[in-house]
Amino acid sequence: MESAKKKNDDNGDDAGVERGRVGLLYDERMCKHHTPDGEDHPENPERIRAIWRKLQSAGITQRCVVLNGKAAEDEHIASVHAHNYIKMIRNLSTKEVDPRRNKIASKFNSIYLNGGSSEAAYLAAGSVIEVSEKVAKGELSSAVAIVRPPGHHAESNEAMGFCIFNNVAVAASYILDEKLELGIHKILIVDWDVHHGNGTQKMFWKDSRVLFFSVHRFDFGTFYPTGDDGSYTMVGEGQGAGYNINVPWEHGQCGDADYLAVWDHILIPVAKEFNPDMIIISGGFDAAVGDPLGGCRITPYGYSVMMKKLLEFAEGKIVLALEGGYNLDSIANSVLACVKVLLEDKPLSGALEAYPFESTWRVIRAVRKELCTYWPILSNELPKEALAINKKVFSFELISSSDSDAENDEAFKAPSESKNDSIGNLVEKFQNVIRPLSLIPFEESAQVKAIGSSVSWRAVFAKTDIWYACFGSNMWMPRFLCYIQGGQVEGMQKPFPGSIDKRLPKDIMWKIMPHRLFFGRSHTCTWGEGGVAFLHPESSIDDKTYMCLYRITLEQFNDLIVQENVLVQENVQHDSMITPFFDSTSLDSAVTNKSIVLEAIKEGWYSNVVHLGTEGALHILTMTCSLSDVESFKSGEHPLRAPSKGYMNTLVRGLVQGKQLSEDEAISYINGACTKPL
Repeated sequence: MESAKKKNDDNGDDAGVERGRVGLLYDERMCKHHTPDGEDHPENPERIRAIWRKLQSAGITQRCVVLNGKAAEDEHIASVHAHNYIKMIRNLSTKEVDPRRNKIASKFNSIYLNGGSSEAAYLAAGSVIEVSEKVAKGELSSAVAIVRPPGHHAESNEAMGFCIFNNVAVAASYILDEKLELGIHKILIVDWDVHHGNGTQKMFWKDSRVLFFSVHRFDFGTFYPTGDDGSYTMVGEGQGAGYNINVPWEHGQCGDADYLAVWDHILIPVAKEFNPDMIIISGGFDAAVGDPLGGCRITPYGYSVMMKKLLEFAEGKIVLALEGGYNLDSIANSVLACVKVLLEDKPLSGALEAYPFESTWRVIRAVRKELCTYWPILSNELPKEALAINKKVFSFELISSSDSDAENDEAFKAPSESKNDSIGNLVEKFQNVIRPLSLIPFEESAQVKAIGSSVSWRAVFAKTDIWYACFGSNMWMPRFLCYIQGGQVEGMQKPFPGSIDKRLPKDIMWKIMPHRLFFGRSHTCTWGEGGVAFLHPESSIDDKTYMCLYRITLEQFNDLIVQENVLVQENVQHDSMITPFFDSTSLDSAVTNKSIVLEAIKEGWYSNVVHLGTEGALHILTMTCSLSDVESFKSGEHPLRAPSKGYMNTLVRGLVQGKQLSEDEAISYINGACTKPL
């Protein structure tokens, strides 16, 4: 670092910009901001250290102008933050504030503070100012500021979402208001962090000098920071009308193809019209593959292409300021890919392995329609060839492997269960009826590869237990264990790979739920001809369904979701389980709304996760069809069909061996569900 700094000094600030003269700013002092008691937290000092180590090991630091951090002045921060808020942050490290620091932090949303927070926050904001000014002057062609704490959530008088000062907004305001002589009159801020940049949006809401563009998970207002601020209808006000562009994903799992479609059909056309003098990227990398909070899947190759496309504007005057990103490998590799683009290295080898989601085109159309009054270029029709490709890809048939689960009401209890058999004894008893996966010769399919993507979210979700409630063939424990340990049982026409975590359920219990059981569809790839079980998502006091509850982890539940909604085109490289289908945001939505249809697999027969209540403080979840599918069953669009003999036998075994009904009672119960009008 010292040798690179010396090289920078020897060249002199007035030597003029050289092609590819890229700045890198890193300062260890920003690592002084950490949790007060050393507890784990996703936004921690190792984030920037991992990036710096990666750049050093790749030989990048020797090729760049390396800069130390520089603290911001209060007057520059005051361009976007309130004076009383600045004073509070400045005084965080004083002895007077020390006893009250945790109480101050508790007043904000998702914030921790310690004695080093003030210094780190000032350094983060000042460092983005420093590199932005050098790029604006032409001393650097472009720059990357490896800073923390991040900033794009911070509002005028409020820290939130791990952010204290809005680093990018402070720098943009400084360049536009304080450095008029540099000729930077229009700045494009591109926020590709997986979370909406609510703070930046509000700070330039009425300012036409800044085009703020944010592409983020929105999940219909349920994804952090929640609410309507991230909606595509939020376009700015007054002079700033049309200069605020939000591209809100409806769900997770979005990857390279989705982001590049947005670049090609929204950002790039508008950027050409706006013609910025400079670009500042709010570079969060929590939309990267494997991030534990983001749930999306951009690869380093994807980030490199996104960066490359932006280099065509503003004579390449780009500043990338770090925002979020919590998988150390992903964030380091992604930043490295972006810096290599700025250095004009040979492009990363890569290719798009998938096409955009159908929902991506829906969002793109909605954004273009909302903004075409301000940007007429968006009035043009989307290229037919792009939409044709999308239609081709998303006509994949999703077939369920069997059945799923339902809702809960504490008032409906099953007959008291017998716990004479421990789970271990039950498993031992049933082992001879399960054909283990290891004994089944079959080629590793896309499904297996999908489940085999072991990434950091698994470590987190493995610590969270839920009750998985079954109403179909999974009521029979040997059948259910095919989803956990892999294999197949009698009557099944194919094996299943099982979960990554093959630990047995921690507990089993039965309940009766106030929901309607019915049987539909005419054929499945698991059971052949005949219908399979579905549960009406809405409860009814007149209905009851027997359900077996298994206590498993949220990680295992995600693997079950994949196996219940199987892509039948095995040649497709389906890598969705790099991130979970059902994350903490999905759980919150299911609890609030009673159910949530998982958009990424909405064509699956069991894509609707229903929240049935709680048992022992744990959530009870099941999978079934959507309400729209129920209507399709009623209308005859989807067939109602009694189960096959093999499937019927499995249901009966589950109810009898679960000690809920006798064999005759179980057969009568199932026949009743088949014959009762829906």
